[in-house]
Amino acid sequence: MATKFSKETYLYWYELMLLLRRFEEKAGQMYGMQKIRGFCHLYIGQEAIAAGCMTATNPDDIFITAYRDHGLAIAKGVSAKSCMAELFAKATGCSKGKGGSMHFFGVKEKFFGGHGIVGAQIGTGAGLAFAEQYKGTDNVVLCFFGDGAARQGMLHETFNMAMLWKLPVIFICENNNYAMGTSVKRTSNVMDIYKLADAYEMPGDQVDGMQPETIHDAVARAVKRAREKGGPTLLEIKTYRYKGHSMSDPAKYRSKEEMEEYKLKDPVETTLEKLKKNFGVSEEEIEKINDRVKTEVEESVKFAEESPLPDDDELLKDVYAQEDYPFITD
Repeated sequence: MATKFSKETYLYWYELMLLLRRFEEKAGQMYGMQKIRGFCHLYIGQEAIAAGCMTATNPDDIFITAYRDHGLAIAKGVSAKSCMAELFAKATGCSKGKGGSMHFFGVKEKFFGGHGIVGAQIGTGAGLAFAEQYKGTDNVVLCFFGDGAARQGMLHETFNMAMLWKLPVIFICENNNYAMGTSVKRTSNVMDIYKLADAYEMPGDQVDGMQPETIHDAVARAVKRAREKGGPTLLEIKTYRYKGHSMSDPAKYRSKEEMEEYKLKDPVETTLEKLKKNFGVSEEEIEKINDRVKTEVEESVKFAEESPLPDDDELLKDVYAQEDYPFITD
């Protein structure tokens, strides 16, 4: 069967999605052992979004998201070791052990969070896009948010400004149907979130979020438009999280039948099947990928466990600018 994507692309997608899946499974296990505390929101089921976005963008393009941030951070290049260390609240974490699950960060990797306030990253994402436009770069910002955040006033204010200034930002709603635990149909008369773009004459589209191919295509179109000074796009990517909103959520508001229906579309499994069927990838090749991923995840836990906790003098660092608050001393 012919495909417009290469074997190498599918292999990249599969290995990345498998890494995100195994990392999150391990994070859930460590949480159950109380080695990870506080809030923890897993990305299991939504991995195709990260994979498709990565192949449709350049390394210098910026990602910013909400608190379900582990998958996008690792996809963008923040190491699994520093991510797991952050979950363990260790000094070697990507936010020095002070941000935790909801506040991953990687300046070098162009990953700007990890934001705990619902919808806050939408305005910040447009601000990052304004900075790139002001500096005259060719970079585009991908600003991710959930279906719950689509109800925030911040979204509407930001959409208006982004269209007015034709900012190079792609607004990506990862619509997994439930926000914290309330379905979209109980919170809005507009079931198709991408239609919110119409009020601002912004291009909008609805995308199958269980396949990296469809995500790549939609994001690539939007990125091309933004690079050509065409302004922002709203993409509603229809996805599904297999776990609860956070580790404390038993997800009793969903039926087993619904869960099983979505698992038939599992992006990791369907991509694996395409590799075997369309490209003749052997079990031996797949096993090598599985082994690499397993080793990377195991090493991330070992690194986190062996890393030190932050020193006491880190308490007020990175909170205020030192020169603006001279009363703060070491």
